[in-house]
Amino acid sequence: MKLAFIIDPIQNLDPCHDTSVAMMEAACILGHEVWITQTSGLSVVDSTAWAHLQQVEIIPVELTDAGYKAANSWYKLSEKTNYSLETMDAVFMRTDPPVNDIYLYATYILDYIDQSKTLVVNSPKGIRDANEKMYALQFTQAIPETIVSADKHLIRQFVEDKGAAVLKPLGNKAGEGILFLDKSDRNFNSIVELSTLRGKVPVMLQTFLPEAKQGDKRIILLDGEPVGALNRLSAPGEFRNNMAAGGTVARTEITSREREICTQLAPTLQKSGLIFVGIDVIGGYLTEVNVTSPTGIREIDRFSNTNLGKKFIQWVEEAIKNLRLGL
Repeated sequence: MKLAFIIDPIQNLDPCHDTSVAMMEAACILGHEVWITQTSGLSVVDSTAWAHLQQVEIIPVELTDAGYKAANSWYKLSEKTNYSLETMDAVFMRTDPPVNDIYLYATYILDYIDQSKTLVVNSPKGIRDANEKMYALQFTQAIPETIVSADKHLIRQFVEDKGAAVLKPLGNKAGEGILFLDKSDRNFNSIVELSTLRGKVPVMLQTFLPEAKQGDKRIILLDGEPVGALNRLSAPGEFRNNMAAGGTVARTEITSREREICTQLAPTLQKSGLIFVGIDVIGGYLTEVNVTSPTGIREIDRFSNTNLGKKFIQWVEEAIKNLRLGL
């Protein structure tokens, strides 16, 4: 197969951590051609999506007792070539958020791939529809008490009712801008004014879950099916559990409650074309649905002796086979 990955600059990726690298590595090992581009390399010509592509060979990481170890030069690139993306068997949108204008324009370009010819993961429309904070709100039996608002008075009332809450900007990533709000905080008004740009931009407020001290679980779903999980623990002096905020990771298992949540999500995710998804769960409550470039499979593989990159590419192989057969 010929597989195209739309990623951030490859030299900035961490082969021992980044899920995109794990996927590309697995594809190379399975004998497929792997090509890469960035959002700036996308175009529409004659109503068809094109890209400046480079073929890449990934040198596999080595798992040691101390963790993953990568070669000094862990990838090899060909020269750039302009190709119609419909010459690829599959295209993967794996650029990190934020979902800003540049990101959205890239998804509009990807709409001009004939998906009866080329598999696109995740669906461009699905990504646009699924704000990673707002998307969870439809699963009312799975989420903690939540509001979304720019109204300072409504936000204060929610925090006073709950005693404490977590404020989340709707468009950020990796824990950026997430704040703990206490009703007695003397900076309360200033925090809300700064976060909402003085009442112009809505934010999400979720009741604070004390179970967050035991970790924030990332569960990876492949076509609606949970395939692995890891627990993220906050760094000393930090309430956020995100790895990007200095959090550590630990082995974990998927509970029956968490499997129920996955079952609730699966039909909606599949209908939206959201194939590779990472959900965040704290204390048995769904807090976010990550659809842009969810990560975590390197860590899951290390703890669980799995190979989720290989599992994903094998799913892609079967999906493309079915596409060719018109199924």
